[in-house]
Order: sequence, then C-alpha cells, then structure tokens
Amino acid sequence: MPELPEVETVRVGLERVLAGRRLTRVEARRPDLRFPLPEGFVQRLTGARVVGLTRRGKYMLAALDRQTTLILHLGMTGRFEITCAGRRPGSAAPPDPKHAHVIFETEDGAVITFYDPRRFGFMDLVADGDLSTHPRLADLGIEPLGPEFGRGYLQSAFAGRRQSAKTLLLDQRIVAGLGNIYVCEALHLAKVSPIKPAGKVRARQLDALAGAVRQVLREAIVAGGSTLRDFASVDGELGYFQHRFTVYGREGEPCLTDACDGEIRRRVQSGRSSFYCPRCQR
Repeated sequence: MPELPEVETVRVGLERVLAGRRLTRVEARRPDLRFPLPEGFVQRLTGARVVGLTRRGKYMLAALDRQTTLILHLGMTGRFEITCAGRRPGSAAPPDPKHAHVIFETEDGAVITFYDPRRFGFMDLVADGDLSTHPRLADLGIEPLGPEFGRGYLQSAFAGRRQSAKTLLLDQRIVAGLGNIYVCEALHLAKVSPIKPAGKVRARQLDALAGAVRQVLREAIVAGGSTLRDFASVDGELGYFQHRFTVYGREGEPCLTDACDGEIRRRVQSGRSSFYCPRCQR
C-alpha cells in the first residue's frame, strides 16, 4: 500500500491541476470502489470548485467550495493519472483502461482519471463540520512531519509498552501515515532494533529515531516515493527512493552502515517483513 511519501507525491501533483479549479465534468463508471460511492457523488461534485488539497496520514482531502470535503484514498493499487490535451507524459507503463473507475475534468481541460485494479481505494464526500469525526480520520495519530512529533511524543507513546518499537510506529493511532518500508528504513538509520520493546528504547535512541523518521520521509518525498510494483505519480513518473533502501528487501546482503560488518536479516512481525541489521540495530 502506498505510504506517506507516495500519497504526498500524488497530493502535490493533483494540487497543481485541481486547486482553485472548477470540476466541469465528473464520471463514475461504477457505483463502488472499496465501498459504495456516496449518494449523489457525480451531482455533488459537478460544478464544485476545489479550494485546496491537503493530506492526513495516507488520506488526501480536497476541500470544496460547498462546505464539503472529498476524501481520497489510494488503497493497494489506486493510481491517479493526469492528461492534458490528450497527451500522457511519464515513463510508467500506461494503466489498463478497464480499471478507470472515476474521471474528473477541470475548467482548464485537465482530465484526472482514477484507476484501481483491486478496488481497495475509496472516495467519500463529507460535510466540513463532520470531517474530524469521520471514522477514517477520527482516530489518526499525529503527523510525523508535524511540529508535535519528536522525542517527547515518542517517549510518552512508548512508555511502559511491551510491543516492539516497529509495531507502535506502524499503529496509525499513534503516528499517521507511516508504513512498513519507511519504518524499516528509519529504524535502521536510528540504529534501533525493530524487535526491541518500545518501553526499553532509551531517550537518546528516541531522539535519533524521531529525526530518522523525518529524514527518511523527506528524502523519499523528494525522490517521488518508492515504486515496487504499481505506484506511479500523477504524471506517470516512477518513484526512485527504492534505489536508496538500506535494509528493506535486502535480506542476506551486507549492512551499509559504516564500519558495520553485519548482514541484513528478515523477520516476520505481525504478518509483515522486518528488515534489519542485528549487529548495529540494538
């Protein structure tokens, strides 16, 4: 599933063509994605102006001039693609037209198509006053790139907890938007073991971990996210951060940390693969 850097990459791309523009045509080619589309979806969006596009965790929020917000979630295989004047840029393979489920067209002539082969993504329309209590948003934790995220917050969230540091970082109720890839990378950068009980992570390690999370996310956003299978940005370009992985997917390969002669191992935690160096991550 796309994680925070991929979602932010898509958000920025959509913002360039949607923010301040009116939706002149909306087409829903099926009544549902992961969930049924909201009642009156096409009618409520047609003619609306997109005021702005923000992100909350792995969700994108398009504020409309009708006191309504359009929630967008990519799911496992969701992908937006923008075409202007019929031209499709980018290096990614073109998506299969049979998976084009929702189409938006702006007053400028930009066409934004949502493709989703497995249909795990979803869209919803919510009154602005109900946004904070929406079941997908109400329990989300803080943003890892926000001002609240730091050693103090992690110390409070981890205190006395027997679950691993990795498990808690992946808990969306604690930190919103983090996923398996970037948590593995951040733990390695901070030299914290993914299997270490969170309550036993020392204060100086928490400081390093908070910094590592922010560093990895920012570098991944600059690189356009990671493309392992399906992900591509709205302009059809692939992400490139996967070429900079230090542990993820590198089982059996040497650790890249200076002066470390360890070997990357893989361990399954709660159904997810953890990649780490047992020598330098403690």
